[in-house]
Parts: sequence; structure tokens; C-alpha cells
Amino acid sequence: MLPLCRIRPYYTLRRCIRHCHLQPDPFGLPRHYSRLTSQDLSASSRSPSTLAHCAPYPARTHTCGSLTARDAGAKVVLTGWILPERKGKLMSFYPLKDSYGITQLIVHHSEGATDLSALAKVPVESTVLIEGTVLLRPPSARRPGHTAYRLCPRIPIMWRTMSYEPAIVAQIVRNVLHDHDFVEVETPVLLRSSPEGAREFLVPTRISTAGSDGASTEEPLFYALQQSPQQPKQLLMCSGGVDRYFQLAKCFRDEGGRKDRQPEFTQIDMEMAFVSWGPREISKAEHTNVWRIGGEEVRDVVETLIRNIWEKVEGVSLPKGFEVMTYNEAMTRFGSDKPDTRFGLEIQNITHLLPQKQGAIFEHDGEILECIPVHKASEREFIGASRACDHDSAVERVTITKKNLDSWLLNARTHESLLEISPDDNSRITDSLQLTPGDEIWLAVRPRSPKGGSTALGSIRLRLLEIAQSRGEFTVTKDPHFLWITEFPLFTQADADKDFLARGRWSSSHHPFTAPMWQDIEAMYRGNIESVRGQHYDLVLNGVEIGGGSVRVHDAAMQDYIFTHVLQLSETEKAPFQHLLHALQCGAPPHGGIALGFDRLMAMLCNTQSIRDVIAFPKASTGADLLFKSPAPIDNEVLHEYGIQSRSTT
Repeated sequence: MLPLCRIRPYYTLRRCIRHCHLQPDPFGLPRHYSRLTSQDLSASSRSPSTLAHCAPYPARTHTCGSLTARDAGAKVVLTGWILPERKGKLMSFYPLKDSYGITQLIVHHSEGATDLSALAKVPVESTVLIEGTVLLRPPSARRPGHTAYRLCPRIPIMWRTMSYEPAIVAQIVRNVLHDHDFVEVETPVLLRSSPEGAREFLVPTRISTAGSDGASTEEPLFYALQQSPQQPKQLLMCSGGVDRYFQLAKCFRDEGGRKDRQPEFTQIDMEMAFVSWGPREISKAEHTNVWRIGGEEVRDVVETLIRNIWEKVEGVSLPKGFEVMTYNEAMTRFGSDKPDTRFGLEIQNITHLLPQKQGAIFEHDGEILECIPVHKASEREFIGASRACDHDSAVERVTITKKNLDSWLLNARTHESLLEISPDDNSRITDSLQLTPGDEIWLAVRPRSPKGGSTALGSIRLRLLEIAQSRGEFTVTKDPHFLWITEFPLFTQADADKDFLARGRWSSSHHPFTAPMWQDIEAMYRGNIESVRGQHYDLVLNGVEIGGGSVRVHDAAMQDYIFTHVLQLSETEKAPFQHLLHALQCGAPPHGGIALGFDRLMAMLCNTQSIRDVIAFPKASTGADLLFKSPAPIDNEVLHEYGIQSRSTT
């Protein structure tokens, strides 16, 4: 419940900013201010309210979030933003908020009470200073629990509604990592452009010399804002001076706007020397829940960090060991490399159920037939969503009826070979899948070796969850589902975001410094690139990737082979990595690390879908900053200083 404060007549308020009529906000929030012109500000400085702005005033004694029942009867001075009046017959109520909480102000209308009617004329969201006496609510109106709740600061482009302040979580992160002997090191933000997988922001400079030789050049020179501190932190490990590094690092990527992407973002970045490089013996089973790669030391630290955050912020005790799943298993069962395991509807491979002839065709083509059965009896929460779900030609939906119970598959359009299946074979598959009239089944064909981050049925699975939730027919569990995904393909040609650099060549699934699983090293040197798995791990929470890392290549010859023969980088493209290759040649320990998305972590804690809701000054979905009006054109004279010409003049 909210603490109460009766306003005393000593003075009413002091307005600290002139407010005008409401204006629309680009983020959909009401704006309780307007932009003031120089003329407005000049007129304001001569107004009678100038004394209220500049005269001495009492210091704040309490915040709105600190008042408790022990303060009853005390005289207090509060400051904050005034919210809309709720008027009754005998009294009016005004919420007063600050960054710590909210307090309810009481104004009596009875005869003899001090006239505080002017308070109703104060524009909403004005900053005020109030003196009053703290009151307890009547016994019938008292409720258990804390008397205040957190609210966002009153800047329209800052946090909207946050339950947890990023500073609190950042402090937990620092405490835990310091306790585990990590050293916080600030790395450079201005680096050199390098082909690491993401588009960079380039920073022009008037410096006319490049490199250590100091040779002058007439070409314009550029820094690149760091995509991540990847190379600096690896160099720290090679130096021998830092065994465990971390920082809350600002990172910059010139990417298109999405709900979980921003041009600039923060990550919890860490690296450890002398990590393990994978077990000698390895199980061939896919469904093992076993960490079969190196970097277990990184895993242990991250799980300790996450458990501390959830315990201290959410009051939730997490298990000591998070579930582990290989990339292949995740793509096979859930159709995603970041599966949401809070609900069922698992994908089933039914290629082995097909007759020999059809099975041989799929085997020859390197494909499989998979499905998602939606049973009316056991998945009734999703049957309505399945019938309402739109889909494209990549998948096929079949509704099982009494009429087609023995013919639904041989009439499917998913693959032409299915047309030759007999009714008996159809019945056998129907029995195996336990299909009955009223059920629905989704069908799709995909490559036997999964590629990329999702499959057609993986997308349908998530769409069914979304529709079932919107229809109120399914409520997802509130328990956090943490999951490690491991053994990703080391190289890929299925990432459209990286093709601008790869241009048809292989690119690194994670980054070019990720080590292969030692069992696949020979395959890499033989040129069997597609089969090589990496010692790469992603941490997934409720279907959202919140962090990723890997064990690094610590052998200079192997790193150079990857650059030259796998990624096929030119000498110019390899040049930004020469210092790293030299460091590896000098003797580098096995090392590995991870980067946890701080903004994504905060979004999950605040139960919001967009990281823009938890960033103090976020960019719009286009990447534009609507508050500071950036990016913006630069005068041609300034461009000339940097040796740059605008497109219009070329």
C-alpha cells in the first residue's frame, strides 16, 4: 500500500519546470511537456515563479519509497513529480512519485482546512516540493506488503516500468566475479575494422598516419567501434598478466533494428585462461544432458552468477546444474537453436516409419520427413491455435477425420513420394503417432543435417504457443527454464546476416576464434568443413539466447589455417588479426569465455519483450535516436577535414 502524507500549510509547492499541453511521444507514451523555445525560456526567467525556482528551500528528508508505519506523525519534506488528482467529496488524493516509489498526498476540502486548491491547477508531472505530516491508513484500508513500489524516472525515453534497476544487477555481477578472482579491465572502444561477422560503425579521424611505422597516407583513416572486446580479452589471456578478466562492456553493431537488438548495447564480458579443452572420451548418444566440450570452468562461473542474480533479485533458487542439449538435438526436437522448453509440442522425425522405397528416396536426397502431432485429447490447449494458425507452403497442416484416418499421409502434398504409400502403411504410421479423429498434424521436409537457427516446424511450434496464449487457452509456466546449447557447427553458409562479408564463402557460426571439437580437427584439415563442430556454447532462457561463448583456438598454426583455408580470407582481410596470431605464436594458454547480454538479461527480469524498455536512452527500431536526433548529416566542410566526400558530390 502507499504511504499517506497530509500537506501542511507552511507552503504548497515549488514548480521547477514549466509544463505545457500533452504531446505525442514516438514510443507511444504520453508526453507531459513540450519543447521550449529560447523565447519561452527567456519569458520564464522573468515570471513571478522565478523565486520558486531560485529561492532557498528545505532539503528533502525522505524519499517516497522510504516512508513506513514508523514515520506516522512525523513531519517530512518530499520531492518528486505530481500525478493526476483523484477527487472525493471530502478530500482529494494526489500521488507524488520519485525514482524510489510513490506517496499519496491528502488535501481536505472541509471548512477551516487550509486552502490548497491551487494544487489542482498544477500541470501533471510538474516537479514539486511538499511538506506534510505522515498518516497511517485506516485499519480497514491497510494491506500487507511494502508501502512503495518502483517506478521509472520521468524522462519519456527512459525506463518505462522497471521492477529491477540495472545498477543492482550490475553490482551483483561485480561482487560475484570479484569473489571468483576476476579482474575488471577496461578495453579500447576505438579499434580497427576487422571481418568478425557483424557490420561495424566506422569512426573517421583526422590522423594522417597509420600503423607503428608512422607512414603518412592521403587516404582517409578510420577507427571501428568494437563489435565486442573479443580480441583485447584474448590478448589479455596471452599476456600472462591477467588470468581472469571481465567488464561490463559497451558494444556497437550497425545492424537493423529488432526487438532484441540495438546499435549499442551492454554485455557482461569475461574470459578465463587455462580452461579445459574437452573430454578425452565422449559419448556418441545425442540425448545425454552431458557437457561434451571444453570450458566447463566458464560454465560453472556463469551458472553461479545467474543463480546469485535470480536468488537476490527474484527470490528464486535455481538448480546447481543447468540442462545441456546439443545443437543437433535442439534442432531435431524443437526446430530451434534456442528452444523454448516451457511447453511440449515436440517435433518428431517419422522418416523411419515410411515404407522402404520412400525411406530410400529421402535418404538419397539427404532429407527427412518430420511432424508435429497436435492431439485433441492430450494437447487440447493447442488444438484451437492449430486450427487458427496461418502457414506458408513450407509446411502442411492436415486435420484428421474418420474419413481420412487411413489416407491422410498418402494424400499429403508435402512430398510427391508420399502419394505411393498404401493405406496399410498409412494406418501403421497413424497408429504409431496415436492419431485419432479431431487431431491435427503438421508436416515438413528438411535437410537431414540441420542448418541455421530454426526450421519450418520450429517456427510453427512457436506460432502455436503465441496463438494459444493470445486466445487465453494456455498459460506458460513462470519458472525460468535455463538451457545450454553446445556443439554448434563451427562453420556455416546459412547465415544471411554474415553473407555480406562471406560473399559465398564459409563463415564462422560464432566467430573465427572458436576452437573445433578435438574429435573433428582431422575432418577440418581434410576439408570436410560441414561436419566440424565447435566448442561453442549458448545460454538460453525461455527460448531467448542471453549469452554465448566458446573455447578459443590457442594454436597459431590452426588459427592461420582457419583464416586462410577455411574462411579464405585475403591478406588484406587477415591483416587486422596479425597481432593476435603473433600473440598465439608467443605461447598462449588454452582460454575461453562468454558474453552475457546485460540488456537481454534485464528485459527477462522485467518481463518485457524488448530490450528498449530497459535501456535508459534507447534507439528506435530503425536505429535512430529520437531524443538527440541522430544520426544526422555533417557539414561538407567538416567532412573535407576527414578526407571524406558526401555521395551527392561524387
